[in-house]
Amino acid sequence: MIDLHVHTTASDGQYTPTQIIQKASEKNIKVIAITDHDTFAGIDEAQKEGKKLGVTVVPGIELNITFPAGEFHLLGHGIKEPSKSLKEIVENVIQNRNERNHLIVEKMNQDGIAITIEEIESDFPNTVIGRPHFAAELVKHKIVKTRQQAFDQYLARGRKWYVPRICTNLDEAIVAIRESKGVPVVAHPMSLYLSWGKLPDFLKECYEKGVVGIEAFHPGARVTECLRLEELGRKIGFIITAGSDFHGEKIRSDRKLGHTCGNKKIDDKYYYEELLKVL
Repeated sequence: MIDLHVHTTASDGQYTPTQIIQKASEKNIKVIAITDHDTFAGIDEAQKEGKKLGVTVVPGIELNITFPAGEFHLLGHGIKEPSKSLKEIVENVIQNRNERNHLIVEKMNQDGIAITIEEIESDFPNTVIGRPHFAAELVKHKIVKTRQQAFDQYLARGRKWYVPRICTNLDEAIVAIRESKGVPVVAHPMSLYLSWGKLPDFLKECYEKGVVGIEAFHPGARVTECLRLEELGRKIGFIITAGSDFHGEKIRSDRKLGHTCGNKKIDDKYYYEELLKVL
């Protein structure tokens, strides 16, 4: 069993990098990719623990890409030494996130919610702060009962406290990942919200730009959709990956480490026969 899409407390996950590797070892997961949002901060810690416990850690990142429809996330797998261009992207993203966070706080304060950036940063140290952390604060302050309710009522796109984020250009992200000796992979393609009529051409365009793989198997999609994505990806020439997008039970109780769509265990082949051959 493996898992090629996992988050830690370095971004918006529940568990520290050390704890994630320990959980992976307990579940007999042989390979795990740490793919935190816009940061590499958890990689070194995870790799140290991986060496102790015999878990192979694939160093990665997940970047938000500018896209007009749904959400476009690009995974960078196998990044051993971030290039200058990738470091610049991460620095810009974090700066934009900070500006966005202050705007969200302003909206909350205007509605009488006494939450500060300093409080959130104190509750989540050494973390790239984003909307999931605001959701957690709203639960803490008993404004909502669950993080999902926080998104549904206040933080999701179109809701009263939503602030659009500035994302990364696809071409620049691909170049930056490849300059870092990494492998660009389209994460959870169903989140693009493209019709099956438009998706093939878009993915072909990504492939021609230098994207190497697609995460065909993801718990956010139905098994039939994932199988269809795999077939499409192979026709185009992509490698196929699979992940849980695990953040922790308290954050997404429907996602399990080492499991993907249909609650299926992730087969070793998606690392050993797919990703490994291009790393």
